[in-house]
Amino acid sequence: MTEPLDLLTKKLKEKGYSLTRPRKVTFDVLSESKQPLTMQDVIRRTNKLIDRASVYRSIDVFEETGVTERLYSGWKYKIELSDVFQEHHHHFTCTNCGKVIPMNSTEIEKIINELSMANNFQTTNHQLEIQGVCSQCQ
Repeated sequence: MTEPLDLLTKKLKEKGYSLTRPRKVTFDVLSESKQPLTMQDVIRRTNKLIDRASVYRSIDVFEETGVTERLYSGWKYKIELSDVFQEHHHHFTCTNCGKVIPMNSTEIEKIINELSMANNFQTTNHQLEIQGVCSQCQ
């Protein structure tokens, strides 16, 4: 299996980018997180190893190269590594505290595929977010 940094380097090179120190630091922060992060979370977790502008530029490159994806909740968003670096999943989002809980479901994937076929639609990507209240906020 390909190591995450090797895969990151490959994804960047495909679009003409290289693995710089700020990109590696940003990638490491995203890799270590169990939840999607806001930009402020990513900036805070870089522990002043890189500046704010470098984080934003790194995320822009990551989005362009398919390394990360945005998870929208209303007009706000969080960032996580794409399915290339982790298992495909969906999310439960707590509307009270903002906690995001990953959800893996083969049943949901099956339904999405069936709906796509029934509507003669070729799905290239999808995200599912279920909003509610987590156990700690109930």
